[in-house]
Amino acid sequence: MHQEKIISNTITFVKEELKNAEGGHDWFHIERVYKNTLLISKEEKVAVFVVSLAALLHDIADPKFYNGDETIGPKVATTFLKEQKVDTVIITHVINIIKHISFKNSFDKEAKKFTSKELEVVQDADRLDAIGAIGIARCFNYGGFKNRGLYDPEIIPDLNMTKEQYKNSDAPTINHFYEKLLLLKEKMNTVTGKKIAAQRHAFMETYLQQFYNEWDGLV
Repeated sequence: MHQEKIISNTITFVKEELKNAEGGHDWFHIERVYKNTLLISKEEKVAVFVVSLAALLHDIADPKFYNGDETIGPKVATTFLKEQKVDTVIITHVINIIKHISFKNSFDKEAKKFTSKELEVVQDADRLDAIGAIGIARCFNYGGFKNRGLYDPEIIPDLNMTKEQYKNSDAPTINHFYEKLLLLKEKMNTVTGKKIAAQRHAFMETYLQQFYNEWDGLV
């Protein structure tokens, strides 16, 4: 099957699978990550077919919506790609990207790491969607979905969490800025990713200052 047809089929599949997804992890999130991936790929020497498939399938079954089960997404993606007659080597690469893309995996200091330029590109594309204006919107959308408070000055962000503590945290949404979003700028892999992240990071800092000013009745 031609690569363009497989990409088209993948888009159709993902749209259907995520039609009832939470707003921060829906088809539009996937579409933005896909666009970011293609943008970054223009400046990087990567297999565009691999990064395209990985971007489109990276959240096909996000563990946070499946009781933390990190095996479902790779299984669903593998089954779909086999049905599309995608080469086994490409499937393996795509699945490795899906397994290693998440921020929470950075807590596994001793875990065996998978690395590839393709992973770096898709990871940057995904992380860019977690910061800036859309990142802020997604953060509060998910916080509302989980019925978390906006902010509590007495609950201090925890920068020393284990992976399990991070996954199970029910801290106010503002804390997530310090526990993840503001850390992403320094974790970008590519030149393009770093450039875009710097601008989006600055926007978040401006937003937080405005938030605190309004909270304290200063403006």
